[in-house]
Amino acid sequence: MSSIVSFHGDVILPDRILANGFVVCEGGRIAAVGRRVPRGVHTVEGAYIAPGYVDLHVHGGEGADYMDGTADAVRTANRAHLKRGTTSIFPTTTTGSTEELDSMLTACDAVRKSWSVEDGARIAGVHYYGPYFAADKVGCHSREGCRDPRADEYERFFAMDLIRIATCAAELPGAEDFYRAARRRGCLVTCGHSNSTWREMARAYQAGVRHVDHFWCAMSSVSSLREKYGTPMQGSMEQFVLAHKEMSTEVIADGCHLAPELLNFAYEMKGADRLCLVTDANRAVGLPPGRYRFGPQQTGSWFESDGKVGFVPGMGLASSVVGLDTMVRIMKSATNATLPEVVRMASLTPARRAGIARQVGSLQVGRRADVLVLNRRLEIQRIFVGGREFSEGESSPRSDRST
Repeated sequence: MSSIVSFHGDVILPDRILANGFVVCEGGRIAAVGRRVPRGVHTVEGAYIAPGYVDLHVHGGEGADYMDGTADAVRTANRAHLKRGTTSIFPTTTTGSTEELDSMLTACDAVRKSWSVEDGARIAGVHYYGPYFAADKVGCHSREGCRDPRADEYERFFAMDLIRIATCAAELPGAEDFYRAARRRGCLVTCGHSNSTWREMARAYQAGVRHVDHFWCAMSSVSSLREKYGTPMQGSMEQFVLAHKEMSTEVIADGCHLAPELLNFAYEMKGADRLCLVTDANRAVGLPPGRYRFGPQQTGSWFESDGKVGFVPGMGLASSVVGLDTMVRIMKSATNATLPEVVRMASLTPARRAGIARQVGSLQVGRRADVLVLNRRLEIQRIFVGGREFSEGESSPRSDRST
């Protein structure tokens, strides 16, 4: 394909839809957006033209978990999510040993440095998520790999200059030191898998926390804090996030984790500029129902997939088994959000929160040419990363023309 290509359809911009518009890309970047295109340029037709999606929180797919710690596993998971619309990805750690975390980070770094479109979604950084979880909110992650933050461990990993998102439960000893260290590195600093109180969240906020992971999942509530501390009842992570406009969060819009009214409530309360869609997807994405490992293949905890969601029998859900393309469709049908807002929650908003919005997340001049061609049902037809097509994303006959 020529180094100059245009996309024609209803262009989904951050604040509106440009009907019957064109996005012109040259040299892997967006060169123009409007209703005119130079004659003779190769044009890709679609119902909707959208920016590539950005996933802040994702563990694996199609049989691979990033914590398997190999370059092959990283590429397998990245391809699985690029096929589902994620062009920029933040591979996410679970609980595990220092050696397992080191293998995961090293593998991600190797793939990032040698990346080509055939490798799948481009690694924008790593989300250092586990192992600093509260024991009573560890969820489906392995309890054996859960621990308090240790400066000798996380400073070593921060020094790799790969981590861009950093999570720790606010109530753990050393959490505030971790937050400050992550903030110095320019990370999006987050709290997750936590049973923290309002007061603990306030201290975390002062130390740099501006985001909490997967809203309503593995997080404190008024009732969980009453069970732990008694009365008077205390404010939780939920109230703290809703009360502070600077705080952002994320939802898993797979139709299984949260009912439509909760998805819409999150959108109404935080808005499209502070709410991100994430998959939190595990290795069962694209695989048949069955029993799988969450985290490292040899030591991770077991969960089951029914083809719709991951779960641990008798305990609860264990992350999603679908991609961001599914999340976008469900969020659009379940909420009052407009299509540009829904797409923004899957692209520009996470890009901004992670500090990469000057490169990706929107169809604006100068941004990387990460482009999705969608049909009217918001299903992906074609996928381009840096102006190059990822052929496995093709799901229906092409409709091209030259103007």
